Amino acid sequence: MVVRASVVVALVLAAGLYGTRAGSAEAVVARESLAALPLEIGGWRGEEAAPLADDVLAQLGVDDYVSREYVRNGLSPVGIYIGYYASQRQGDTIHSPQNCLPGAGWRPVETGVGNLQADGRTVTVNEFVIQKGLDRQVVFYWYQGRGRIIANEYANKAFLMLDAARLHRTNGGLVRLIAPIVSTADNARTDLSAFATRLLPHLDRYLP
Repeated sequence: MVVRASVVVALVLAAGLYGTRAGSAEAVVARESLAALPLEIGGWRGEEAAPLADDVLAQLGVDDYVSREYVRNGLSPVGIYIGYYASQRQGDTIHSPQNCLPGAGWRPVETGVGNLQADGRTVTVNEFVIQKGLDRQVVFYWYQGRGRIIANEYANKAFLMLDAARLHRTNGGLVRLIAPIVSTADNARTDLSAFATRLLPHLDRYLP
């Protein structure tokens, strides 16, 4: 309850600042295209997935994205989707996987958060186990941009409004990783964590 109350207070304060200064021009930040994300990451080799359909891209509203599968012998394949938004002022905001995955027929059967160790820091991410028929997958996702990595959706929105007023920036991205459960969820989670810790150091230049 304390955490929820703190988030609500932060949202109210941020909304006040946002309303005062939201009319300011969006600051332009230098970044690399997600297409330049390495195809070789920590022993995993990536292959491009089929491009998203035009209607899907229109619904997502992303300015840049990458969709690939990374494989490594003896480990679970990892599907990645990273979507980047240069601005979230005009209604093009990040779509939560909690809304998108059920729309594709996947049902969450376990939800929670986990910690990853990367570059000497601890990063908290969302962890889901989802199921469709007999197929099950482990999902990690988080929000990244403006110098932060955030798991909580409400905290991300609060910082979005705060940064719009303070930094004149609303750019940001969503990182989603998925691995199929072949034997156990723990094994898939371990493989996904191993890939994620190697991916994280690369992301700052694409999600500034």
